[in-house]
Amino acid sequence: MTPTLRRRLSAALALVPALALASACGGGDGDSDPLSAGGGDGDTIVVGSQDYYSNEIIAEIYAQALEDGGYDVARDFRNGQRETYLPEIEEGNIDLFPEYTGPVLQYWEPDTEARLADDVYAALEEAVPDGLRVLDQSDATDQDAYVVTREFSEEYGVTSAADLADVPVPLTLGANSEAESRPNGPQGLSGTYGVDVDFAPIEDGGGPLTVQALKDDDIQIAIIYTATPSIAQEDLVVLDDPEGLFLASNVVPLASDNVDDEAAAIINEVNAKLTADGLRELNVQSVEDQSPASTIAKEWLEEQGLV
Repeated sequence: MTPTLRRRLSAALALVPALALASACGGGDGDSDPLSAGGGDGDTIVVGSQDYYSNEIIAEIYAQALEDGGYDVARDFRNGQRETYLPEIEEGNIDLFPEYTGPVLQYWEPDTEARLADDVYAALEEAVPDGLRVLDQSDATDQDAYVVTREFSEEYGVTSAADLADVPVPLTLGANSEAESRPNGPQGLSGTYGVDVDFAPIEDGGGPLTVQALKDDDIQIAIIYTATPSIAQEDLVVLDDPEGLFLASNVVPLASDNVDDEAAAIINEVNAKLTADGLRELNVQSVEDQSPASTIAKEWLEEQGLV
């Protein structure tokens, strides 16, 4: 009998008493009960997600990739805040969870000075509690960033925040009002990159009002989350931030000891295919097309040749 077959038979026997509950959370698009998954039993890998559509899509991709690899998976999706779900992960009730490097590092190490992607990842490797580890981080990010229009980027040759210093026209940064006094606001741009900007408060968190202000040239720079679907829909350009004014927030899997080397290799292969542009396209399918996470994940895995 192969190791995979032994694992699947063992898992099936272990889960019989909770079969009804486990099947209820197996679709990947509804609430689920972590107690139904048998977390940490050594047979079933419990995959969790935040209560955030983009994170749920990634978690569903992980779950389906593992199932294709012969693993039994239970889904514990749509959890609340880190203060709620990270203790569950630490206690072994959830085995695999897509996280974001910077924010989760700050949870365990609030005073970290790491800012850039590789530094943050290295610090996170050291900060994770016993019984957990981080797998390979992805190029995909979900973090604040400076964003400009494609037209502006091409006209002035701007692909990095550092390039803004050479733009010969007045610049205005648009974002929520609190950004005016934050380290990545006007003072940060001036002190770090030598870029002087005016500030326009737009209270929609980088939403449609901010995007429209960019398109109308009322502002030339906006602070918008990198995974926001409008970046793809409106062909906006995310600027590099080589000095790390924004804390790096790359997609990274948190894994328990129940995720063996073979399973880890499957997830690392998935993460190697996940890009910032690709994640935005997945989010567009969720927001605009209203496709369920299970469908989005299945189609993406097939397109990438991973299943």
